[in-house]
Amino acid sequence: MQPTETAGRESSGRGHLLEVMAVIDETPDARSIVLRPAEADRPTFAYRPGQFLTVRIPSDLTGHVARSYSLSSTPSLDEDLKITVKRVSSGYGSNWLCNNVEAGASMTVLPPAGRFTLSGYEDDLLLFAAGSGITPVISILKAALVQGVRSVTLFYANRDAESVIFARELDELLAEHPERFTLVHWFDSVDGIPTAQRLAGLVAADPSREVFVCGPGPFMDAVSAAAESAGVPRERFHREVFSSITGDPFAPAPAADRASTAETVDTTVLLNGAVHRFAWPADTTLVDALLAESVDVPYSCRSGECGSCVCRVVGGSVSGVGGDVLGPDDVAAGYVLGCRSRPDEGPIDIEF
Repeated sequence: MQPTETAGRESSGRGHLLEVMAVIDETPDARSIVLRPAEADRPTFAYRPGQFLTVRIPSDLTGHVARSYSLSSTPSLDEDLKITVKRVSSGYGSNWLCNNVEAGASMTVLPPAGRFTLSGYEDDLLLFAAGSGITPVISILKAALVQGVRSVTLFYANRDAESVIFARELDELLAEHPERFTLVHWFDSVDGIPTAQRLAGLVAADPSREVFVCGPGPFMDAVSAAAESAGVPRERFHREVFSSITGDPFAPAPAADRASTAETVDTTVLLNGAVHRFAWPADTTLVDALLAESVDVPYSCRSGECGSCVCRVVGGSVSGVGGDVLGPDDVAAGYVLGCRSRPDEGPIDIEF
């Protein structure tokens, strides 16, 4: 086993050290890792159901790599944070974590991030998950059942019954909330592949429900098509997308280039209830410009691959907006990635 750092102090760069409290075997190829931040870091690791953590994994080739894993814990129920990792045959990160992490070790982790979250608890929910896509979905499911009063339906697709992650926990939730929770298991080995046509009836039964989906690309495409055909409004459809992080989000933020002669655009940013006004240099991304202003802007990769820095332009315009993370509808609604955006025409107003 490769050595881990001592918990209780912040590691170099942006990462924080979290202690591994337990490792839980969920299925033959999936493990949950229970993590606890130092007391001083607990406010930093407050999170919303459905968000993810980015972890630093040792590598003999590059020193370390970064991978993002969804939180399967729920803040209103669980004292500690928990990520769930499923082995991927060619996945370096998932195999290293499943083979090496033990209770008592520590892991370098970035604060929680992600937009795949509930906006409230007033609506009925239709949740779709396939394979390890259940990880953020069960966090949302538990929060909705405990904090809300509306009904929740979960459609969960797997290869077979032995592949079901959180099988016992789902059965317990079903027993605790029989009036409000409906669980639909789908096994490819028995039922075939879930296509848009086969999912359409479930979505169309009540298109007013808020829909969340996480899983392999083809599965999410099928759910998206079913939701579109049923007339689910775009703003009520939520799809979680992860991309491999190629950069180093754990590196310290770059120092501000005070000698830059680039033109600037007057910019106002609303972030966590605070208003920040500054001159945004034309050769600097929004994330780097905010970091130079000592603003604690959310980001996990600075390369347009994770979506942590998504924000909305409500005035003016920017360039280099979305990469592969944002869809055409997102871009049309004014959403951009802060790590890819540079000022175009001002004055610019942006909301996170």
